[in-house]
Amino acid sequence: MAVVASAPGKVLMTGGYLVLEKPNAGLVLSTNARFYAIVKPINEEVKPESWAWKWTDVKLTSPQLSRESMYKLSLNHLTLQSVSASDSRNPFVEHAIQYAIAAAHLATEKDKESLHKLLLQGLDITILGSNDFYSYRNQIESAGLPLTPESLGTLAPFASITFNAAESNGANSKPEVAKTGLGSSAAMTTAVVAALLHYLGVVDLSDPCKEGKFGCSDLDVIHMIAQTSHCLAQGKVGSGFDVSCAVYGSQRYVRFSPEVLSFAQVAVTGLPLNEVIGTILKGKWDNKRTEFSLPPLMNLFLGEPGSGGSSTPSMVGAVKKWQMSDPEKARENWQNLSDANLELETKLNDLSKLAKDHWDVYLRVIKSCSVLTSEKWVLHATEPINEAIIKELLEAREAMLRIRILMRQMGEAASVPIEPESQTQLLDSTMSAEGVLLAGVPGAGGFDAIFAITLGDSGTKLTQAWSSHNVLALLVREDPHGVCLESGDPRTTCITSGVSSIHLG
Repeated sequence: MAVVASAPGKVLMTGGYLVLEKPNAGLVLSTNARFYAIVKPINEEVKPESWAWKWTDVKLTSPQLSRESMYKLSLNHLTLQSVSASDSRNPFVEHAIQYAIAAAHLATEKDKESLHKLLLQGLDITILGSNDFYSYRNQIESAGLPLTPESLGTLAPFASITFNAAESNGANSKPEVAKTGLGSSAAMTTAVVAALLHYLGVVDLSDPCKEGKFGCSDLDVIHMIAQTSHCLAQGKVGSGFDVSCAVYGSQRYVRFSPEVLSFAQVAVTGLPLNEVIGTILKGKWDNKRTEFSLPPLMNLFLGEPGSGGSSTPSMVGAVKKWQMSDPEKARENWQNLSDANLELETKLNDLSKLAKDHWDVYLRVIKSCSVLTSEKWVLHATEPINEAIIKELLEAREAMLRIRILMRQMGEAASVPIEPESQTQLLDSTMSAEGVLLAGVPGAGGFDAIFAITLGDSGTKLTQAWSSHNVLALLVREDPHGVCLESGDPRTTCITSGVSSIHLG
């Protein structure tokens, strides 16, 4: 009876801050770091007397945080009421549960009995996040191990999580848990929504691209409910790129109009949840996504500098405040940044096309450049096609350098550390390493993990260089797949693409 669904973490390569406003696009890569949700009944059978009950039990377990919460779910109002002694709540999962069940009520208007039976058995939900979502530097250093991916690999899967020491609030405040910035809340919310919708018979994760019960694809249903749950849990309507990436995988993303969720925000106390979700599912979701992934033989690497992460909402708030106080400068900065983002996107797409049209030459050029620093790449521009490929590589680097300058200028103007000095030094040394195409601070920036795009097999040298700079290279890589149905509990199943899971998107 157990259903296991997973959703990936993300890296926003370009579009930090700009992606909050239409029509600005963001390039977002999904990763092999995944959040898992396991849904099964608490009780094997429904007791005869329980058919008259108006409440059922929901148990939520997060083994990595050593937390277990119990709730009562109202079968009339579809709302959750905590009955745990602990005051530690997970608003993302709570909203995901309520809105997924509301969608199930809406989808089974004519046959409520089977849904009622499933709910009366109780819901036992377990959430697990890949180690790469969290910082394990302290554990590695405490064990006297070197700061290398190999040391990370010695950790047990889904290891216990480190908490940040309590700090005063502010633009530099750290989140409760030491994270790496891969979008854990979006991946977690999406995994819970997908697992519940599949468990309750609303969607079929084994074939989610077909049209489902609401006149759109099942993936679209998961997306709309996950976006709604995530936004309401945050208390604001964000850009949604992280949830879109968790559902569909790597993409070029342009946000939806925030108004599509205004009804849910207003109706959060009042209207029945199934009416709210009905309106959401019929709403005009005008977000745009197009396929995007790194060109062949290019690899994503992430390095954790060990600062414990940054608080994205407070940084976004500071940037918005600056936009209002100096609109002319902000507009100029954003226009230049938008142009540079588009330039990098164009160069990467051009490289993908060159790889497709001239594979043998492309392969030789990437292999040659992977062992050289960028200023020596031109030595291999001996023929027209070689020259074209190297020209695109160097122009992609230039675009990334412009992006970094403009992001730093925005941070200085808004008094937030978008690319703090320590990150600047690290990124400069990274971009000057052999075989590194580009490097940057993903998303909103700050002290989260940095990213690098490497050519060919140059990643090993980079991770060694990072280790010497006290930077821990994570085990994360790009994986273009979105939400998927798993074959079993990831703690007991060997998770390999195509063997234990059905990848979607």
